[in-house]
Amino acid sequence: MKKNSLDKASWENRYTNSQIGWNIGYPSTPIKAYIDQLEDRTIKILIPGAGNSYEAEYLWNKGYENVYVLDFAKQPLENLKHRVKIFPEDQLLNCDFFDLNNQFDLILEQTFFCALSPNLRKRYVEKMHQLLKPNGKLVGLFFDFELTKSGPPFGGNVSEYTSLFEESFKIKTIEKSINSIKERQGKELFFIFESP
Repeated sequence: MKKNSLDKASWENRYTNSQIGWNIGYPSTPIKAYIDQLEDRTIKILIPGAGNSYEAEYLWNKGYENVYVLDFAKQPLENLKHRVKIFPEDQLLNCDFFDLNNQFDLILEQTFFCALSPNLRKRYVEKMHQLLKPNGKLVGLFFDFELTKSGPPFGGNVSEYTSLFEESFKIKTIEKSINSIKERQGKELFFIFESP
């Protein structure tokens, strides 16, 4: 069964051909602000569909050594390893997110959910619930624009996201992002969902 409308080879080709419009070249401002208020540097963190992983690099440089980076494509993981030479190989996960079997205290979401075919959203919620430890948090950004058939990125809105996640998570926050990068201002929602 095909798990994504874009297979592994398609994602690899996007990196090879520099078709990576989501890549901003530095940590996303809302995610960076969230990281900056964290205190426990021992927590186990996952960044799925991490791309070039500037957030992982930022976390690592701040002393968070229990960071796992997952991507379907190998090239972005190699790009992170090139920038952070001591990043542990066993924390670079080149696999399908839906095949991952582990648990985390915090999962950071940015440009992964919106890259998945919308018909995988319920599965995404189930998998995130499975991957989080009790009281673990799923934190990040969703796009706030009409869900269309064209994509990625695929959009949505507060009520759609709330109804999708509320059965499996405590919705702590879901609101307009006030510190998005210029290109995404007014188009992002910042959220914090907690695993029961």
